[in-house]
Amino acid sequence: MRIKKEIRILGIDDSNFTKEDKKVLVVGALLRGGFWIDGVVSTYIERDGLDATEKIGAMVNNARYKDVRAIMLKGITIAGFNLVDIEELSMTTGLPIVVVMRKMPDFASIEKALDNLTEKQNRLNIIKKAGVIHEVTVQETSEIFFQFNGIEEEDARELIRISSMHSNIPEPLRVAHIIATGVVKGESTKKP
Repeated sequence: MRIKKEIRILGIDDSNFTKEDKKVLVVGALLRGGFWIDGVVSTYIERDGLDATEKIGAMVNNARYKDVRAIMLKGITIAGFNLVDIEELSMTTGLPIVVVMRKMPDFASIEKALDNLTEKQNRLNIIKKAGVIHEVTVQETSEIFFQFNGIEEEDARELIRISSMHSNIPEPLRVAHIIATGVVKGESTKKP
């Protein structure tokens, strides 16, 4: 993959939600190289459901932005434990997927939490399909973790590096979080 400094990356994050919320707002912020916002898309997914992959895929494919070159997610769990199958999302959209996490997931705790939800084995399979978790240094001193599909490891690292301008979280994800939280809560919160 040829990565230009102004590559268009769609960062996707969910909004804040409560246990009473059945649907959760998910926002995609399209940024050019982590500098300029070129657009925003949104959809709603079921809290703790299994429709995230389908709804996000439809959101991306139905958007008028045809110059998106990669999708970034802040973890594969969204809206609680609605899991994104990154392999399927990559195939559905024809785009590479890069998943970014601040810390290494606690898989024992995740598996225990899944005991409270339907289709536990299906959810575990989606987690396993996401692949190996890698570490990357951004901002010269911060380490974050990532997974990827439809892209080479070194290209995924480069996407994270060039889009992490103001924090260790890439700008497309930071902006998506700010927008989603601002819409739902009336103002944004500090940490994505």
